[in-house]
Amino acid sequence: MPDASAPAVPDTAPTKAPAVPGAAEEKLAYRLFTGPDDRAFCERVSAALAEGYVLHGNPSATYNGINVIAAQAVVLPAAVASADAAVANAVDDLEFDGEGHA
Repeated sequence: MPDASAPAVPDTAPTKAPAVPGAAEEKLAYRLFTGPDDRAFCERVSAALAEGYVLHGNPSATYNGINVIAAQAVVLPAAVASADAAVANAVDDLEFDGEGHA
């Protein structure tokens, strides 16, 4: 019989990422790649695109005195759609009395 004084563990408890390298992991909704602007950087971004990510915003570049350092954000399209829907729902829930600025 379970101990009534023990805290209940919710069924929706988050799970940890697998400890085994190469095991299936849930994809992150957002990723930011940074590194020297070279072939390896482009291959990392290209691999993310092949996995279903899409570019998010323009690339960025800076110079560290030795190399050009590039940055590129990528997102999963479903994450963008989910965020857009959440914003739309929040806007629908706002009360508006017909006065003021839109």
